Amino acid sequence: MIEIERKFLLKNDDYKRFSQGIIIKQGYICSENDRVVRVRIYGEKAFITIKNATIGFSRDEFEYEIPFDDAEKMLKCVCQQPIIEKLRYKVKFEGFVWEVDEFFGENEGLVVAEIELEKEDQEFLKPDWVAQEVTNDVRYYNANLFKNPYKEWKM
Repeated sequence: MIEIERKFLLKNDDYKRFSQGIIIKQGYICSENDRVVRVRIYGEKAFITIKNATIGFSRDEFEYEIPFDDAEKMLKCVCQQPIIEKLRYKVKFEGFVWEVDEFFGENEGLVVAEIELEKEDQEFLKPDWVAQEVTNDVRYYNANLFKNPYKEWKM
Protein backbone atom coordinates (compact mmCIF):
# COMPACT_ATOMS: atom_id res chain seq x y z
CA MET A 1 0.00 0.00 0.00
CA ILE A 2 1.22 3.54 -0.73
CA GLU A 3 0.95 6.08 2.08
CA ILE A 4 0.52 9.71 1.00
CA GLU A 5 0.53 11.93 4.06
CA ARG A 6 0.76 15.64 4.82
CA LYS A 7 1.53 17.10 8.28
CA PHE A 8 0.49 20.41 9.82
CA LEU A 9 0.86 22.38 13.03
CA LEU A 10 -2.26 23.71 14.75
CA LYS A 11 -3.66 27.14 15.61
CA ASN A 12 -5.71 25.95 18.60
CA ASP A 13 -7.34 22.87 20.16
CA ASP A 14 -10.80 23.20 18.56
CA TYR A 15 -10.36 19.68 17.12
CA LYS A 16 -11.14 18.31 20.60
CA ARG A 17 -14.79 19.32 20.16
CA PHE A 18 -15.22 16.71 17.41
CA SER A 19 -13.48 13.61 18.78
CA GLN A 20 -12.17 11.73 21.79
CA GLY A 21 -8.54 10.73 21.88
CA ILE A 22 -7.14 7.20 21.94
CA ILE A 23 -3.77 6.43 23.57
CA ILE A 24 -1.01 5.22 21.26
CA LYS A 25 2.34 3.76 22.31
CA GLN A 26 4.87 3.11 19.59
CA GLY A 27 8.49 2.17 19.30
CA TYR A 28 10.99 1.62 16.54
CA ILE A 29 12.93 -1.56 15.89
CA CYS A 30 14.62 0.16 12.97
CA SER A 31 14.58 3.84 12.08
CA GLU A 32 16.87 4.65 9.18
CA ASN A 33 16.56 7.22 6.39
CA ASP A 34 15.46 4.56 3.92
CA ARG A 35 13.34 2.27 6.14
CA VAL A 36 11.34 2.13 9.35
CA VAL A 37 10.03 -0.82 11.35
CA ARG A 38 7.55 0.26 14.02
CA VAL A 39 5.57 -1.52 16.74
CA ARG A 40 2.38 0.23 17.85
CA ILE A 41 -0.30 -0.32 20.47
CA TYR A 42 -3.41 1.58 19.42
CA GLY A 43 -6.17 1.27 21.99
CA GLU A 44 -6.73 -2.47 22.48
CA LYS A 45 -4.95 -3.60 19.28
CA ALA A 46 -1.30 -3.95 18.27
CA PHE A 47 0.47 -3.68 14.92
CA ILE A 48 3.85 -3.96 13.28
CA THR A 49 4.47 -1.58 10.39
CA ILE A 50 7.23 -1.45 7.80
CA LYS A 51 7.80 1.66 5.67
CA ASN A 52 10.41 2.59 3.08
CA ALA A 53 11.93 6.00 2.32
CA THR A 54 9.60 8.92 1.70
CA ILE A 55 9.68 10.30 -1.83
CA GLY A 56 7.72 13.54 -2.03
CA PHE A 57 4.70 12.88 0.18
CA SER A 58 4.56 9.13 -0.59
CA ARG A 59 6.05 5.86 0.62
CA ASP A 60 5.21 2.16 0.74
CA GLU A 61 3.61 0.97 3.97
CA PHE A 62 2.97 -2.59 5.14
CA GLU A 63 1.00 -3.00 8.38
CA TYR A 64 -0.03 -6.20 10.17
CA GLU A 65 -1.91 -6.87 13.38
CA ILE A 66 0.13 -8.76 15.98
CA PRO A 67 -0.71 -10.20 19.43
CA PHE A 68 -1.08 -7.43 22.04
CA ASP A 69 1.21 -9.16 24.57
CA ASP A 70 3.94 -9.51 21.93
CA ALA A 71 3.72 -5.78 21.16
CA GLU A 72 4.02 -4.86 24.84
CA LYS A 73 7.15 -7.01 25.19
CA MET A 74 8.65 -5.60 21.97
CA LEU A 75 8.07 -2.02 23.16
CA LYS A 76 9.95 -2.78 26.39
CA CYS A 77 12.68 -5.15 25.20
CA VAL A 78 13.23 -4.78 21.44
CA CYS A 79 12.38 -1.21 20.44
CA GLN A 80 14.80 1.69 20.67
CA GLN A 81 14.07 3.90 23.68
CA PRO A 82 12.31 6.08 24.57
CA ILE A 83 9.05 4.95 23.02
CA ILE A 84 6.62 7.56 21.75
CA GLU A 85 3.36 8.07 23.62
CA LYS A 86 0.54 10.20 22.28
CA LEU A 87 -3.18 10.78 22.30
CA ARG A 88 -4.74 10.56 18.82
CA TYR A 89 -7.93 12.32 17.79
CA LYS A 90 -9.67 11.43 14.50
CA VAL A 91 -11.70 14.30 13.08
CA LYS A 92 -13.87 14.07 9.96
CA PHE A 93 -13.84 17.23 7.84
CA GLU A 94 -15.00 17.77 4.25
CA GLY A 95 -14.69 14.12 3.21
CA PHE A 96 -11.34 13.46 4.91
CA VAL A 97 -10.24 12.14 8.29
CA TRP A 98 -7.66 14.31 10.04
CA GLU A 99 -5.55 12.60 12.70
CA VAL A 100 -4.35 14.93 15.44
CA ASP A 101 -1.60 13.67 17.74
CA GLU A 102 -0.86 15.24 21.14
CA PHE A 103 2.50 13.94 22.32
CA PHE A 104 3.59 13.13 25.89
CA GLY A 105 6.88 12.49 27.65
CA GLU A 106 9.95 13.90 25.90
CA ASN A 107 7.69 15.30 23.16
CA GLU A 108 5.22 17.01 25.51
CA GLY A 109 3.79 20.17 23.96
CA LEU A 110 3.98 18.96 20.36
CA VAL A 111 0.65 18.65 18.54
CA VAL A 112 0.55 17.68 14.85
CA ALA A 113 -2.35 17.08 12.43
CA GLU A 114 -2.01 14.65 9.52
CA ILE A 115 -4.17 13.95 6.50
CA GLU A 116 -3.80 10.93 4.23
CA LEU A 117 -4.51 11.43 0.55
CA GLU A 118 -5.12 9.16 -2.43
CA LYS A 119 -2.71 11.09 -4.68
CA GLU A 120 -0.02 13.69 -4.01
CA ASP A 121 -1.74 16.54 -5.85
CA GLN A 122 -5.18 15.85 -4.34
CA GLU A 123 -6.92 19.02 -3.17
CA PHE A 124 -8.45 19.33 0.28
CA LEU A 125 -9.82 22.01 2.57
CA LYS A 126 -8.10 22.67 5.89
CA PRO A 127 -10.17 23.05 9.06
CA ASP A 128 -9.90 26.44 10.81
CA TRP A 129 -7.69 24.92 13.52
CA VAL A 130 -4.98 23.81 11.04
CA ALA A 131 -1.96 26.10 10.54
CA GLN A 132 1.47 25.79 8.92
CA GLU A 133 2.43 22.70 6.89
CA VAL A 134 5.49 20.78 8.15
CA THR A 135 5.38 17.75 5.84
CA ASN A 136 8.93 18.28 4.59
CA ASP A 137 10.45 19.01 8.01
CA VAL A 138 11.97 15.69 9.11
CA ARG A 139 11.96 16.75 12.79
CA TYR A 140 8.20 16.04 12.83
CA TYR A 141 8.52 12.43 11.64
CA ASN A 142 7.57 10.12 14.49
CA ALA A 143 10.60 7.99 13.65
CA ASN A 144 12.84 10.98 14.47
CA LEU A 145 11.05 12.17 17.62
CA PHE A 146 12.60 9.55 19.88
CA LYS A 147 16.08 10.48 18.58
CA ASN A 148 15.53 14.24 18.72
CA PRO A 149 12.64 14.90 21.14
CA TYR A 150 10.58 18.07 20.88
CA LYS A 151 11.76 19.24 24.34
CA GLU A 152 15.33 19.47 22.98
CA TRP A 153 14.50 21.60 19.92
CA LYS A 154 15.87 25.13 19.82
CA MET A 155 12.91 27.34 18.88
